[in-house]
Amino acid sequence: MAYRFKDTSGRLTLFSALIVAIVVVLSLRLWSLQVLSGEEYAARAESNRIREIPIAAPRGRILDRDGRPLVTNRPSLAVVGNRSIRSDDELLASLSRVLGIPVQELKDRVESVREAPLTPRVLAVDVSRETVAYLSENQASYPGVDVQVIPVRAYPGGVLAAHVLGYTGEISEERLAAAPEGEYVFGDLVGKSGAEFQFESVLRGDKGYRRVEVDASGRISTVLKEVPPVPGRDVVLSLDLDVQRAAEDALVRAMEVARSDGYTAASAASAVVLDVETGEVVAMASLPSYDPTLFIGGISKENWRMLTAEGSGYPLTNRALSGLYPPASTFKVITAMAGLANEVTDYSRRYVCQGRWIGMGERWPKFCWDRSGHGVRTLAGGMIDSCNVVFYNIGYEFYKRDDNSLQEYARQWGLGQLTGINLPGEVAGRIPDPEWKAEMNRDFPEFQTWLPGEAVDLSIGQGDVLATPLQIASLYAGIANGGVVMRPTILREVLDSRGESVVQGEQAVAFEASTSDVHLENLSRMLLDVTVEGTAKGAFRNFPITVAGKTGTAQVANKDNFSWFAAFAPADQPRYALSIVVEQAGGGGAIAAPAAREIFSAAFDIPIERVTAVDQSR
Repeated sequence: MAYRFKDTSGRLTLFSALIVAIVVVLSLRLWSLQVLSGEEYAARAESNRIREIPIAAPRGRILDRDGRPLVTNRPSLAVVGNRSIRSDDELLASLSRVLGIPVQELKDRVESVREAPLTPRVLAVDVSRETVAYLSENQASYPGVDVQVIPVRAYPGGVLAAHVLGYTGEISEERLAAAPEGEYVFGDLVGKSGAEFQFESVLRGDKGYRRVEVDASGRISTVLKEVPPVPGRDVVLSLDLDVQRAAEDALVRAMEVARSDGYTAASAASAVVLDVETGEVVAMASLPSYDPTLFIGGISKENWRMLTAEGSGYPLTNRALSGLYPPASTFKVITAMAGLANEVTDYSRRYVCQGRWIGMGERWPKFCWDRSGHGVRTLAGGMIDSCNVVFYNIGYEFYKRDDNSLQEYARQWGLGQLTGINLPGEVAGRIPDPEWKAEMNRDFPEFQTWLPGEAVDLSIGQGDVLATPLQIASLYAGIANGGVVMRPTILREVLDSRGESVVQGEQAVAFEASTSDVHLENLSRMLLDVTVEGTAKGAFRNFPITVAGKTGTAQVANKDNFSWFAAFAPADQPRYALSIVVEQAGGGGAIAAPAAREIFSAAFDIPIERVTAVDQSR
């Protein structure tokens, strides 16, 4: 018995010690929570209860050079949904029927909210009042769904200048990651293209916020404070609304004329008008175009497929600065100036055009667009009649001299390089030379040699040379501006809320070519004669403004010819320069040049007269 009593006493002592240890540990933990981490946990609890919901700022307006609105804001009845509805299949299915939007698309829109879960997602904009009334009457069946009035983009001119203005959309993960911390959150609308993208920092304004109290389920119970957002600033572009409209209308008509002439594939075109002295973009048109309202509230998958599908004509592409074309005979001004500067040709030299040129040998004939031949032509005559043989001889002479001055000269005028315009999407183009060809064929040594035919093709703007309409317009503006090519710019100024100018657009020289004044004056005279007695005379017959220009007709494999015209006016006191290209539309004098006449008419505020012209040149 004495032994059992001793054994029980030991166990009791051990159990008591264990209890004491547990009490000590719990006490220390309680002390830690209440004393050491008390403030931290209190802050977390407060944070869970009080939250801030950002309020997007209305974007600034985009105006033309005279203050006429191009992009504004308007109120829209929108259906919005909290993220909590994303897993409610029955609700989403019902909402899909009410809004006419596929269920998966609704899910995608709701689930795109990540870092701002309390921010309602816009599910549909511009909903009808009948839909609003239905949702209001059946609110109990749609928990987490609401109707709000939100600001959305408005386009007074419809699709006018869509490529320049651009569109907005939800910020991408990549752009969010690249932005400074706190500048954006998921779900923010940002400029995606055009001026909306380029001038995002001034258009977007400053966000406001709504401080709310939420319940244990995360639902808003009380609005504690609301700070309204500060609208973005207005951006004034250099576009002239009237000239822009005339340019787009002229391109539409040019394509219609081309199709009626049998060029049935003519369905894309571009035009650029520049102020010669400042480089300001007065008009920039690209067809086919698109409706920027498709992006309001998030573009549907169906519409996105429509805009990007093969065969759509890629309407989202701004052909003015992203379209690469062989410049054809508009390039002959480069060949002429390079030939004169390097004494490869002169004003008195005569060339014989028999329609067929065999300067490289009988095995390698080249042809003039006029197969019957122009007869004897000087450089000026070759320019006026766009005689290929004159320029074949110049290009071949450069080749024989193993001289790349023609290419170097083209680069002096900005060809093959970015102009630096303050719009996204510009491409550099290409000026081919022996070095480029060797690099292109680095894995095929047998194709690396620069051939005489390539130099000859380059002299008439064919072969591997590629340029954008913006580059060609800048080139002709530079000729008109004494060899100084101004950097194209679309921004005139930024206005604050009082309409005061707070930022002025900057003007800068992009390229400066080493060309003598005499050569420039003589070249301008040749270009004037192109519209008076040459390949563009039909388009500018009785036109009250003197125009110095050049037609071009580009040959593209497996396609109809592309129609070009580039010019500046007035010829003796240049103010505007332009370039036009109409894809698969035939001759430049017949299609692009008459369109240029209409655009110049709008620029100089004279009545638009539509003319028809016949021209077989290239």
